[in-house]
Amino acid sequence: MALNSILSLSFLILLSLKSTSGYYVVVDAHTDECFFEKITAGTRVLLTFEVIEGGFLDIDVKITGPDHKEVFRGDKESGGKTTFSAHIDGTYTLCFSNRMSTMTPKTIMFTIDLGDTPKLDVSTDGTGGNVTSHHNKLEELVAELSTTLMNVKHEQEFMEVRERIHRAINENTNSRVVMWSCFEAFILLAMAFGQVYYLKRFFEVRRVV
Repeated sequence: MALNSILSLSFLILLSLKSTSGYYVVVDAHTDECFFEKITAGTRVLLTFEVIEGGFLDIDVKITGPDHKEVFRGDKESGGKTTFSAHIDGTYTLCFSNRMSTMTPKTIMFTIDLGDTPKLDVSTDGTGGNVTSHHNKLEELVAELSTTLMNVKHEQEFMEVRERIHRAINENTNSRVVMWSCFEAFILLAMAFGQVYYLKRFFEVRRVV
């Protein structure tokens, strides 16, 4: 009995897993990169993105619906997340714009999570209705658990990306500090040898034959 319950719960978790798409994309300077997703009305959509390389780590983001209505817009964003519900059936457009950059391409990591497609409520009388209600509640709990696990997974991925970015910035800063210190040491040595040579020549006694 316990084994059957575990198998049933596992099967419900697999059924409740939402469609998730993860991408890495390079957006060249003065260009846009757009992606298209066909979504059913009422479906909840979660977009998470992060600029991981290029320039000041900023990008313009815009989401438009099938009716060309603007759903979300962000200017010079370095990263973030947004959630919205599809208002009509059709193809939604996600665009990353790097037109503000003159010569630097941007590398972006982003994921799109699609929630469960809304279902029509089908109820039956008597015991069947109670069973259906119980299964619906169980599906809702499993879907909530799946959403939480997916969010944790995405947060871990983006934290790893941020850690790589910060490590690269720190290594770059350290290398610049070392190079500047070496340059300063070279200048000090050159000035010291120059002063010694000048003073030696200044106090040098010259004989006139």
